[in-house]
Amino acid sequence: MDVVKTKKNSALAWRSPKVLAIGLGVLILLLILWALKSGGALSVERSSLLIESVQQGELEVVIEGYGSLISNKQQLITTLSSATVKEIVLKPGAQVKANSVIVRLENPELDQQVENAEQELIQAQANLRQLKLNNQRETLTESASLAEITARFETAELKRIAEEKLVAMGIVSQLTFQQTVLDEKQYRQRIAILKQRNEQLTLVHEESVNIELERVKQQQGRLNIAQSRLEKLTIRAGFDGVLQRLSVELGQSLSPGQEVALIGSVTDLIALIRVPQSQAQLVSIGKSAIIDTRRDKIEGRVSRIEPIVDNNTVEIEIALPASLPASARPQLSVDGVIIADTLKNVTYIKRPAGAKADSAVALYRMDTEQNASLQELRFGVQAGQYMQIISGAVAGEKFIISDLSNLQSTSQSLSIN
Repeated sequence: MDVVKTKKNSALAWRSPKVLAIGLGVLILLLILWALKSGGALSVERSSLLIESVQQGELEVVIEGYGSLISNKQQLITTLSSATVKEIVLKPGAQVKANSVIVRLENPELDQQVENAEQELIQAQANLRQLKLNNQRETLTESASLAEITARFETAELKRIAEEKLVAMGIVSQLTFQQTVLDEKQYRQRIAILKQRNEQLTLVHEESVNIELERVKQQQGRLNIAQSRLEKLTIRAGFDGVLQRLSVELGQSLSPGQEVALIGSVTDLIALIRVPQSQAQLVSIGKSAIIDTRRDKIEGRVSRIEPIVDNNTVEIEIALPASLPASARPQLSVDGVIIADTLKNVTYIKRPAGAKADSAVALYRMDTEQNASLQELRFGVQAGQYMQIISGAVAGEKFIISDLSNLQSTSQSLSIN
């Protein structure tokens, strides 16, 4: 009976309130220590992290963008007059020469205008010939009158000479002689007047012919314009290049000034690259650039900066060399890299996720191969895939550049497995 009583007392001792309280306290302490350890250092897998080293040296400030190649020389072809599309000869993408026919139009009214202009020109030319004949007739008439008066003058002159001797001999009276002298004088005056009249008539004839020539010239001009308008119903390229756009359809009625086609050069190309607005201020005229066609890389120079911001981007025009690879063609989508500046002896790191120029970002710094702690870095300019470090790191340090923003508010340090 005594043994049974001893075992019962021992079991009751373990169940006493004091012992239970001590055990519960130890358990709570262990839970607190585990929670503190979990909050202080989260555990992550190394394979899921991007770790980069801080570097120091020369850094090219490059600005990346996207865009396309376009023809530096373009020509928009429009209609000169109302017409209907009669025939489409070439389609977009076709290589064209200056004299290549793209579209043929028709307009019966222009045909009639050309015929009318031709008839009016023929009539004006006939009027000119008729005027010249009339002038010749008048000139001949006046010349005959002058010749007749000249003959009478010469007769009067001979008569005066003969009568001078006869007057001295008393054969011819003084009155008759004076009449002969007067006739000679009158004929001389009439000759002078006729000569002056012929000179004026010549000037009048010349002016009348000039006036008629102007009329012929005007009619010729009207005919040339009508023929030119008719000829321009045959739409030609105008220069060597490629047909980039055709804006008409067969049978379509066109009004004056309406677009027909767009011709662009094939070899004379430029690149239009769109870059972020925040980085466009670093670009200036003359900066070198590299255009990537996915097959070739072409060196160029910044030739123009668009002053207007569109959708938070700025358009940059890149002038390209005259000799281009076969992969370069109009409307080709390309990537562009503009070298805005070269920084000497700077500290930099590969761009962390979400990092922006002139900002401060907290990154996990690798203290050891298994531990990392938060460190704030201040960045300067962005140079392509790299960021300039103003403060917070030195060359050789390693940082996790993966996006761990969801962990930074939870833990100041990481444990890396």
